[in-house]
Amino acid sequence: MLQKLRDKTTGWIAGTILTIVTVPFAFFGMESYMSQRVDTYVARIAQPPSWWQSAPQVWPVTYLWKIEDIDQQEYKERLEGARMRVRDAQGENFDPKAFESVENKRRVLDALVDERLMLMAGKQAGVVISDALVRDTIMKTPDFQVDGNFNADRYQMLLGTLRPPMTPRDYEAKIREQLLGNLIPGRLARSTFVTNGEFDRLMRLLGEHRDVAYVALPAPAADTDEVTQAQVDAWYKTHQGEYRSPETVRLEYVEVDGSKLPAPATDEAALRKRYQEQSAKYASAGKREISHILVAVPAGANAAVQKAAEAKAAKLAEMARAPGADFAALARANSDDTGSKAAGGDLGWLGKGSMPGAFDEAAFAMQAGEVRGPVKSDFGWHIIKVNQVQAGVQRPFEEVRAELEKELQQGGREQAFNDLTGKLVDAVYKNPSSLAPAAKALGLQVQTTPVFSRAGAAGIASEQKVLRAAFSDTLIQDGTASDPIELGPMRTVLIRVIAHEPEKAQPLAQVRDAVVASIRADRQRKAAEAAAQTLLQAARKDGLDAAARAAGLAVVEANDLVRQSPLPSPQAVAAFFDVPRPRAEHPVLEKARVAGQFLVFAVRAARDGDITQMTPQERAQILRQITAADGEQAQEAFIRTERKRYDIKVAEDRL
Repeated sequence: MLQKLRDKTTGWIAGTILTIVTVPFAFFGMESYMSQRVDTYVARIAQPPSWWQSAPQVWPVTYLWKIEDIDQQEYKERLEGARMRVRDAQGENFDPKAFESVENKRRVLDALVDERLMLMAGKQAGVVISDALVRDTIMKTPDFQVDGNFNADRYQMLLGTLRPPMTPRDYEAKIREQLLGNLIPGRLARSTFVTNGEFDRLMRLLGEHRDVAYVALPAPAADTDEVTQAQVDAWYKTHQGEYRSPETVRLEYVEVDGSKLPAPATDEAALRKRYQEQSAKYASAGKREISHILVAVPAGANAAVQKAAEAKAAKLAEMARAPGADFAALARANSDDTGSKAAGGDLGWLGKGSMPGAFDEAAFAMQAGEVRGPVKSDFGWHIIKVNQVQAGVQRPFEEVRAELEKELQQGGREQAFNDLTGKLVDAVYKNPSSLAPAAKALGLQVQTTPVFSRAGAAGIASEQKVLRAAFSDTLIQDGTASDPIELGPMRTVLIRVIAHEPEKAQPLAQVRDAVVASIRADRQRKAAEAAAQTLLQAARKDGLDAAARAAGLAVVEANDLVRQSPLPSPQAVAAFFDVPRPRAEHPVLEKARVAGQFLVFAVRAARDGDITQMTPQERAQILRQITAADGEQAQEAFIRTERKRYDIKVAEDRL
């Protein structure tokens, strides 16, 4: 037996079997068989090889496909970024639960997949982003600029504040990938154009005028026929989604309102102490009317130039201090300050700190009429003259006593509010399953709300922050107290869900009257539609005027309508323009339901819009808008087409 087995394992059959078994090990390694791999991707994108676009996804051909995964971390970062943008845009109206919907998560993921697809397509097409383009893009980023110019220090600083921080090399690689991914769809979008003929045709269509006649049918008589139990049962069964009670909660809460806390007492000593500490607040700073002569020193000037400027300034200062000297005339003749030279060096009234250090110190140490200099600054040498001095005024204690008392009381109330809120939070955290012990210990009242839905109710249930917390999974499932919810300045509340009812179907017995009303309304609608259809058929046979007369109804003329016409209503006008143009003497007859009422109408004539009335500026602006819209559509079409070339798997359970 052993010899027979040995004989069978030699020759070409054995060689073939050995080759089949060996190839996978040679190409893919033992680890493919010995190890287990746990997939953590949110989306997996498989790209066929460029030289075999129709390659099937069967083993072992799948190893020729390029695989890229979007992992959970990348997806979560993108989702969180989208969440922050929506929260900033919606403010208090932001609904975390609505944002977490499956549809919204798929939109975020689809955008991420599209970006990765474009990056993969660019790489496969051999697109290369030059270093110059990367550098130019970074240098033109406004966040990296100071006074309109790229600033390397700011660039490095901002990269360090990113989470996680990035080196310039990392950031350049990121920009290169973004440019690569955007290149093909972006250039495609910018390549679109609209010919003059297309533009004129579109403008004539958008500016079209129509002559319309219509008949508004009266509401049918009230439905009084019997509604059977079988009809009720059938309607309820097919419309159960309309008869559901909303999710509701009931809360207990403790509110701390700083405005209702007693005002702390203030004494005279505390008031006077605060007055002394803030005396500068109640003083108006002194001002001085100042003139100067500037002898400028160019930046980087050598020692000889600086010494010559100083000597000139010293000579001018001596001339300005001479009895009877005309400082203004000297300034007009010699000052290098083009802003004040024509005004005789007059800088106007200045407060302390308005000028550079040494200049400011000298000017506010001088008396009225005094000339001092030369004084050095970054601009050169100054000769300074103080023309007038206006002393500061200190408001007396008695005048500001009421303000001081109000500030002290407000500060004390804020301190009391912060202390009370802190004690409440600490006490609640020790026993988060009830608010009563903490409230009792601090002399606060536990209040309750009525049952309310996500639409809210009166009181604190009208606050969006409270609604978000009240319907959060954490508070509903755990039954514990919330974190402090700030409702306004010095107003905080802690809440706890004490009753919760999920959304559920209402029993038929409870909604039977509503079901019957819906059945009757549906009958009335169908009766109105049948009447409109009868009138429409008669109008198509005998004309609208004759059909309306036979039915005892009036025909209303609405001529020269445009798409933006407000009458008879925007919805009716939209219906009038939603049918084809009439041909020759044959009007287009149709019916439409507008605001619950049926109209039967005839479009009797249509005329092109007059494009000669457009100005060149209007034409250019509209042309840019149309071209941009066409470009966006072309870009979306390209991405949709590319998606068909790839195999995309989404792990719904990891969203």
